[in-house]
Amino acid sequence: MIELPRDLPVIERDVVRLVVVDMHDRVLLFHTHEPTLSGLGQWWELPGGGIDDGENYREAACRELREETGIFITPDQVGPATWRRTASFRHRGARRLQHEVIAQVRLELTGPDVDGSARLDYEKEDYFGFRWWPIAEVITSTERFYPGRLPMILPGFLADEQIDEPFELWS
Repeated sequence: MIELPRDLPVIERDVVRLVVVDMHDRVLLFHTHEPTLSGLGQWWELPGGGIDDGENYREAACRELREETGIFITPDQVGPATWRRTASFRHRGARRLQHEVIAQVRLELTGPDVDGSARLDYEKEDYFGFRWWPIAEVITSTERFYPGRLPMILPGFLADEQIDEPFELWS
């Protein structure tokens, strides 16, 4: 049983996140913040979002990547969801409780610029930058990430390990 802080109303949802890797072994991360909670600071985050009713995680991954980045992929480009986790964080007056699956997408090209024009309004406010990070730099970085254990888990995930991460109370 997960014990959540009783600080805000809870929104529970299923989510897909993506480790998008380009041909130079760089991972796409968004630089983000929560404008309504300045005390959280800034962090780097994997792209992804909610799985809509009637969608499987691969379909949601394609839609979310297109909306958040302008990168078009097909469901067969989305790898198996080998990393599973549940996490909670504060976001815009609510506490999110997310059941996340994380899958890999390999691009056979240099990481393109991000086109965020199809993002939701709050995403346009939250995401203020992006970077194609060399994998070795993610692993050794002292920056803050979401998921929080991304630097530690990334090598095993990229080696196709099955990962069932313990619950993360992120904020």
